[in-house]
Amino acid sequence: MTTAVRVHAYGGPDMLRVDNIPTPSPAAQEVLIRQEAIGVNFIDIYCRTGLYKLPSLPAVIGMEAAGVVEAIGSDVTLLKVGDRVAYPTQLGAYTNYRAIAADLVVQLPDEIDMRTAAAMMLRGLTVQALLRQVRVLDPGDTILVTAAAGGLGLLLCQWAAHLGATVIGVVSTEEKAELAHAHGAAHTIVGLADLPAKVKRITGGAMVPVVYDSIGKDGFLPSLDCLAPRGLLVSYGNASGEVTGVSLSQLAARGSLYVTRPKLMTFIARREHLVSASAELFEIVSSGAVKIMIGQSFPLADAADAHRALESRATTGSTILIPN
Repeated sequence: MTTAVRVHAYGGPDMLRVDNIPTPSPAAQEVLIRQEAIGVNFIDIYCRTGLYKLPSLPAVIGMEAAGVVEAIGSDVTLLKVGDRVAYPTQLGAYTNYRAIAADLVVQLPDEIDMRTAAAMMLRGLTVQALLRQVRVLDPGDTILVTAAAGGLGLLLCQWAAHLGATVIGVVSTEEKAELAHAHGAAHTIVGLADLPAKVKRITGGAMVPVVYDSIGKDGFLPSLDCLAPRGLLVSYGNASGEVTGVSLSQLAARGSLYVTRPKLMTFIARREHLVSASAELFEIVSSGAVKIMIGQSFPLADAADAHRALESRATTGSTILIPN
């Protein structure tokens, strides 16, 4: 048997139940992973609340983890027993052991430990997609990043600064402003109040060509108002709720703006893209140019507490779960 955290009904953190379920056996093209660390992300909350509907209930939630291959299916040639591996986005991560398709898993280099891998795969590959594929960041760009002190925000600030961008980070407290500044944000703004006016002062009236926003509903209009004409809003999260009821005339009135809502799976759907993006992530982390901050860890059985902390904005950096 294996320990799994499952959602039996949509709702608050109390809906997360610790269950004992049969340990799976890998199918022909799968591997069985003994998981050593599991990432916690806002998408897990969306799955728990029902914002993102699960295929069926009860369901194991969680999207990313790192561990060791314990067994392989009969047709697997990509991996072998004993390999250190991780995966970035496959529902079912909140468990000690899981079977997963081998082509969704990548091997870890020696320089990346398990906890770091679990804390960075989904976020790191998302940042790689945002900065290297959704819109190729140019040296000298000035960008705005909301939730800049979160696990993804800190990665985004560091990576963008490494590429030569000037980062304006939006955070919720002065303490988080210091953290964002230490991780690459040249300027920090606390709160959304008067955000466009503050960005206008920082940029000398030029505003910014791109905003990376994970706040969602509460951040949508303030983010649009921070853009220069023909600027791009990259909306990649719903921390305050989903953006709905958008009028396209708002984009025209603000200077022929663009909006995109990227999804990581689109950018790593083919294995060669997953492998190449992961290699770039591993390289930049191994070089020290981007540092992974694990702000807090919880036992797997305390996943509900991890969700409460994340939802209340009480976390900094990445949050991980440790199986018993």
